[in-house]
Amino acid sequence: MNSAALECSVTVGYNRLVVARDIALRIDPGQVLAVLGPNGAGKTTLLLTLAGFLPPVDGWATLAGGPIKLGSPRRMSKAGVVLVPDRRALFTQLTTVENLRIASRSNGPSVDEVLDVFPTLRARSRIKAGMLSGGEQQMLAVGRALVQGPKVLLIDEMSMGLAPIVVEQLMPTVRKVADETNAGVVLVEQHVQVALDVADDALVLVHGEVTLTGSAQVLRSDPAALEAAYLGADAAAH
Repeated sequence: MNSAALECSVTVGYNRLVVARDIALRIDPGQVLAVLGPNGAGKTTLLLTLAGFLPPVDGWATLAGGPIKLGSPRRMSKAGVVLVPDRRALFTQLTTVENLRIASRSNGPSVDEVLDVFPTLRARSRIKAGMLSGGEQQMLAVGRALVQGPKVLLIDEMSMGLAPIVVEQLMPTVRKVADETNAGVVLVEQHVQVALDVADDALVLVHGEVTLTGSAQVLRSDPAALEAAYLGADAAAH
C-alpha cells in the first residue's frame, strides 16, 4: 500500500480540555476528505492541531509514511502541511500578486501557474486584496497556500461569508487542486452537499465524536444517514 499523505489518530482540545476525541484520518495523495458537522463539533480545532497551531491532547501523526510530531506550525508547514484559515488572513493592503509572491516557495508552483488555476485572479492581479470580492479573496487564500507547494492542504470553511451561488462556483476548484497537484485535501465545510460533490470521502463530527464515515458518493445518496449522523438516530426518526 502506498504511504498516506497524512495519517493520524488524535484527541484535540485547548490546554488539555478535550474538544474532539480519537479522530482517525487517512488522506492519500490527490484525495479530498470532507469533514462535516455543526458549529462547535471540533472541526476547526482538528485543523489547527493538524497544522501545528495547537498541540494535541493525545495521539500521533505520520506524513508520507514517516512519523511527525504535532504542535509546531513551522515544522508542519516545512513538511508540507498548509492551512487555509476560515478568515483568510490576507494582507489586505498588498495586491493579489504581492500576496502570492510573499508566500511562494522554491519547491512550489510559480505565481503564474497558480494564476492559471484562478483566471479571475489574473485579471485582478494588481488590485489590493482588501478590494476583492469575498469569492476572489477565498480564491487568493487558496492560491497563497498553493504557491507553498503543499503535500496536504487544510481548508477551513471555504464558504464562510459567501453567497450560495458563489460557493457552488468556487468549490470545484478544490477538486481541481487535488487532481492537478496531487495534494491530499482536508476540507472542513458546513455546506454538506457541495462538499460531498467534490470529495472522495467524508466524515461527520458531532459533539467531538465521529458519527459517520464513508465514501462521499454513498453519503450523498443517503440523506437519511446524514441526518441521523447530525441529529442522532432517535432524533432523526421523529
